[in-house]
Amino acid sequence: MTRRIDVETLCHEKGLRITEQRKTIARVLSEAVDHPDVEALHARASAIDPGISIATVYRTVRLFEEAGILERHDFGDGRARYEAAAEAHHDHLINVENGEVMEFVDPDLEALQRKIAEKLGFRLVDHRMELYGVRLDRKH
Repeated sequence: MTRRIDVETLCHEKGLRITEQRKTIARVLSEAVDHPDVEALHARASAIDPGISIATVYRTVRLFEEAGILERHDFGDGRARYEAAAEAHHDHLINVENGEVMEFVDPDLEALQRKIAEKLGFRLVDHRMELYGVRLDRKH
């Protein structure tokens, strides 16, 4: 599932002041097809603007997260990883061997989750699903 979300536009919509360094970080986030951590964001942003410090990236990520522009994930590898807040819901499958994160949507799974919530007396309003696995074709 490939998505392109314009983080800079989200910043403007949320009324955030967008400095040149924030613009660079927003661009890196918008172009990311993975779920980078702060160190990866810093490496990518500083390749564009060598003046961007890791502290600036941490502050910007926290600001974007508090504004609802970014979502933080903990995929069990000890690093907070980020993605632009998606307009459409999706779930994640994490390869525990190499950390690769795949996004997916399964209508049958979504219906089952709603059915389970209703069976337990709830109307599902949101959820987050993360599946962890290893490839079936891996060599032993």
